[in-house]
Amino acid sequence: MTMKILTAFDSFKGCITAEEACRAAAQGIRAALPDATIVQMPLSDGGEGLVDCVRRLLPVTPVTLTVHGPLMEPTECTYALSADGQTAYMELAAACGLTQVPPDRRDPTKTTTYGVGEMMADALRRGCGKIVMGIGGSATCDAGQGMLEAMRDSGCLHTPCQWVVACDVGNPLYGPNGAAYVFAPQKGATPEQVAWLDRRLRAFARATEAAGIASPEWADHPGAGAAGGIGYAFLAYFGAELRSGIDIVLDIARFDSELQEAGLVITGEGKSDGQTLMGKVPHGVLRRCRQAGVPVWLLSGAIDDASATLSRHFDKVRSINEGDTRPLSQLLQPAVATANLEKTVRQLLLAFSRRNNGF
Repeated sequence: MTMKILTAFDSFKGCITAEEACRAAAQGIRAALPDATIVQMPLSDGGEGLVDCVRRLLPVTPVTLTVHGPLMEPTECTYALSADGQTAYMELAAACGLTQVPPDRRDPTKTTTYGVGEMMADALRRGCGKIVMGIGGSATCDAGQGMLEAMRDSGCLHTPCQWVVACDVGNPLYGPNGAAYVFAPQKGATPEQVAWLDRRLRAFARATEAAGIASPEWADHPGAGAAGGIGYAFLAYFGAELRSGIDIVLDIARFDSELQEAGLVITGEGKSDGQTLMGKVPHGVLRRCRQAGVPVWLLSGAIDDASATLSRHFDKVRSINEGDTRPLSQLLQPAVATANLEKTVRQLLLAFSRRNNGF
């Protein structure tokens, strides 16, 4: 009997891409089960890497333009436009990413999301009726005020559009668990600047409420504090839908349809630990597989499962480097990682097939 197996990997960051991981797993499947039907589905959790993921999954056209970067310097960014021109797929980090700011200049009291608004306005002028935005990796903590200013300057602030935002944090806009106190230190803020930023976020929320644009509870909405508070701007000013990034990607990939008649799904990432079950790619894949009653294996570069939490959820959990005593620097080499992933898949499938007299 021919078995259908899905390979649904995230990238092993700093090592191999999601595509390379899926390809290596597929080679392992073919070596063990030559007659298997294999579906390769490289994935992203909807933050940084969303546009590349969409470009692999859908017939889209890249759009490149120059916008103002996080320090208002000219910077080039790219987003993806659907074949019918109605949907744009974007990443906030393309216009105001932390990696665009040299470490010695990182200061979220000075960085801006203005370029994000310019990127969005470009898509709206092209006639897009829906924008899907991944908001991970920002250098900012301006609650999206720069974005709103750019949209106003372009005349697009009130252009009708459906907004879908990939958001996997539940932080409120301000306060001890808000955007400033939790995320700004990672972006270069001192303790004094964190306190100042928090006051500025509160003041922006109060001004928004006074203008009748939002009610007070919006500042406490899960995700309002995402990406330096830009989640709040999307909620209050655009009525955006904040969704799990991996769920957005799985829907784009038509994952549920591909699950039909599948006998096994193999997923994984660079390192799996307690964070994996908090919106990462394997977690999203796991939820869909459980709903469909399809077994799912987790094969990652490294596994930290001291509490056995992962083993209780996935049908099989394994490090692809298990038993390999070479130093980490070698294990992280792409050729080594792909070979170990292929070998692990082949061995596990052969053993499973022997125990079950074939599939």
